[in-house]
Amino acid sequence: MAETKQKNEKHTPLPVVIITPFLIFAICAAITVVLGITPYNKFQTYIHVSFSDSMKNTTSAADSITVSENINTFESKSGVKTSSEGKVVIPSFGQQYAMLSCEAINLYVPVYWGSSEELLKNGACQLTASAVIGDKGNSVIDAHVNTFFADLNKLKEGDEVKINTSYGEFTYKVKNTATFEKTDKKYISQDKTDKLTLYTCVKQVLGSSTQRYAVICEPVDTKFYS
Repeated sequence: MAETKQKNEKHTPLPVVIITPFLIFAICAAITVVLGITPYNKFQTYIHVSFSDSMKNTTSAADSITVSENINTFESKSGVKTSSEGKVVIPSFGQQYAMLSCEAINLYVPVYWGSSEELLKNGACQLTASAVIGDKGNSVIDAHVNTFFADLNKLKEGDEVKINTSYGEFTYKVKNTATFEKTDKKYISQDKTDKLTLYTCVKQVLGSSTQRYAVICEPVDTKFYS
């Protein structure tokens, strides 16, 4: 009788028993990642995510981060004489030298000169190989897709982007966008065109994306402080 009862009992297959805990863990991890993707410009996040880019300076800049109070504003300086020509100021590594704003996507973020994980947690970063804002060439700025540049892909042609520095105010308009592989340096390298390039990773829930998303802007108004 006992032997017949054992034969009639259904046993869970061994592979299912082994795989089930791992499957539950993977689902919980995915939910945690999704909940953790929160735009920094709406409220501060402390998630430390690696933003892989071979052009970045990987040196920790925790001790060299400086905030410039005289440009910590998104408003134009009233009563100050301006000119379409002037002199740019070359910042030091880790220095906040600009503020970037775009009303179309409610974006307001400090811009630091140079790039490192510490700087990327505090704002957007400009590649030191690119042109300083207001100078000739391609000015390249990037930030994490799960923080400051979470809505970068919502920018459309004609949207206005403003950058304030200690030496002037610079206005750009979105000209076009592009998606490219991280190994393709076409959009973030120097050329003879005066432009502003904003870029970030393409959003991906799990793992690190190999693709980048760029917004290319052309200058429409330049005001150097006299």
